[in-house]
Amino acid sequence: MLGRGADSTPESRGPTDDLTPRGREILEQHRHAHNLKTDRMFLVLLLAQWAFAVVVALVISPFTWAGKVHAVHQHVWTALIMGGVINSLPILLIFARPGRVRTRHVIAVAQMLWSGLFIHLTGGRIETHFHVFGSLAFLAFYRDWRLLVTATLAVAADHLVRGLVWPESVYGILNPEWWRFLEHAFWVAFENTVLVIGCLRSQGEMQRVAGSIASLERVNAEVEERVTERTAELGASREQYRALVETASVVPWEMAPGRMSYVGPQVEAVLG
Repeated sequence: MLGRGADSTPESRGPTDDLTPRGREILEQHRHAHNLKTDRMFLVLLLAQWAFAVVVALVISPFTWAGKVHAVHQHVWTALIMGGVINSLPILLIFARPGRVRTRHVIAVAQMLWSGLFIHLTGGRIETHFHVFGSLAFLAFYRDWRLLVTATLAVAADHLVRGLVWPESVYGILNPEWWRFLEHAFWVAFENTVLVIGCLRSQGEMQRVAGSIASLERVNAEVEERVTERTAELGASREQYRALVETASVVPWEMAPGRMSYVGPQVEAVLG
């Protein structure tokens, strides 16, 4: 058993009815190991984005001067503080609850919040919106299409709220067209369609691999059992043959080319 908690139950699974219990066990082991590895990847990514956000804030929003007062631009503090807030919970869960379903969904929300923060720091530059698509691609590494739904809801809520309250931080203009939100949502949905297909195919491949491994283990076990049984049968036959030969009132012998290879122990009693 893998020792996971109760929140690890609702995995994103394909149909596993054709798998044996051992096949399902292998599949779950592979999924858990893969999720742990992807959690560690996101740990590095979250920390790298935090550092990069500070660099972006320093380069795009440099230090400002007010007379003789030298002050740090508010975007630098936004990158430092907001970045720490976004990273705090997912990093905590990566260490405390690695491989769990809940951890993955929190990471998905945090990753999309990073997309929103980068868009804000760059003043809504259209190029920065591509970070959303990159984030969805990274989340697809989990091979769990449900995370894409969570991530899409998070980025949609971010764009909707900020588009109403502070549209300039999202689109770079004060009065964007009303359909701008739908345009972004369409392209996100388009990428999600491709990623969901990829996740489902990857899950199917993992299921086939687990089934193949389980079949090989079953065949190996059957072969080992047959070898053990055959070895025992040969040993019993050999002992039976020896007892029969050595208790007969004749002298059994075997001649090899040029020499006597075997003479029964009865030779002493029969021939003296």
